[in-house]
Amino acid sequence: MKKTFWQKLSAWHKGDYDFTLKTTDHVDPQIIHEYTGKEHTIQALSRKERAFSGALYNVLCVLFCLILIGVLLGAVVSLPPHGNAENPAVNEVMDRYVEEGMQETGAVNTVAGMILDYRAFDTLGESFVLFTAVCAVTILMKNTKRTAPDGTPLPMVVAPGIVDYSKDNIVKTVSRFLIPFIFVFGVYVLLNGHLSPGGGFSGGAILGSALILFSMVYGEDRAAAIFSERLIKTVVLVSLSFYAIAKSYSFFTGANHLHSIISQGIPGRILSAGLILPLNVAVGFVVCCTMYSFYMYFRRGRIQ
Repeated sequence: MKKTFWQKLSAWHKGDYDFTLKTTDHVDPQIIHEYTGKEHTIQALSRKERAFSGALYNVLCVLFCLILIGVLLGAVVSLPPHGNAENPAVNEVMDRYVEEGMQETGAVNTVAGMILDYRAFDTLGESFVLFTAVCAVTILMKNTKRTAPDGTPLPMVVAPGIVDYSKDNIVKTVSRFLIPFIFVFGVYVLLNGHLSPGGGFSGGAILGSALILFSMVYGEDRAAAIFSERLIKTVVLVSLSFYAIAKSYSFFTGANHLHSIISQGIPGRILSAGLILPLNVAVGFVVCCTMYSFYMYFRRGRIQ
C-alpha cells in the first residue's frame, strides 16, 4: 500500500523514512524488538544509498550555513561607522523617552513604557522567539506515546542520575515554605512592572522558577496534573493573541489620530499606563510557561 505524504512525514519524524531515497523500506533488519524478541524482515538500505543520503544532507547543511553567513556579513557591512555623529542612535529618541515618556505612556517605569509602548512590536517578536523555541524543543525532545505491537505502552525513557528531591525531607520542608513566597513575589514583580523595576520577563522568570521548584519537590506527576500540556498551550496562545490584537489596536488608533478607549490613568497607580499592565501579564505568562516546558522536556521528555 502506497503511503501518503503525511504518513511519510510522520515516518520521517520517527526516523523510519528518508525522502532522499527511492526505496520504500527503511528499517534495518538487525533491529530486534525488545518486547517480542522477533526480528524484523524488512529490506535494509544499501551502503551506497546510505552514503548518498548522508552526503546530500551534509551538502545542504553547508550550503545553508554559507547563505546565512553571507546574509549576516552583508548586514554587518551595511552598518554605519561606529561613533559617527550621524548614526541613527545619536538622535532625539533618547531625550524623547526620558522627557515625555511618562506623559505619553502613563508608566512611571520608563523602561516598561519603552519596551511595551514605543517598541511593543519588538517585544512581541521576542515573545514569539520564546514560542518558537518551545515548538522546536517539543519537536526534538518530546517522547511520543508509542506502543508495542501487542498494544503494550512503551516505558518512558528517563535520564540516569537524576536526583529525586521529593524524597528529601529537608529540601521538601524548606521548599513548602518558600514556594508560596516565590509565587507572591513573582506576581508582585509582574503587576508592578509599570511602576518599578520588573515586568513581564523578570516576573515570568520568577513564576517559572516557582513552578519548576514545585515539580521537583511535589513530584512531576502531580505538577503535570495541575499544569497540563493543554493548559500551557492555551495560556501561551491566548497571551500571544491578546498581545498582538491589543497592540494592533493601539498602533492603529495612534497612527490615524483616532480616539482610543483605553485610558492611561493616573501615573503611579496600579491601574494606569494603559495596556502596559495587561501586556506585562501576557509576556510573563509566556516566559513562565516557556521555562516550565523546557524543564519538563529536558527532565522527562514530555509535560504530562
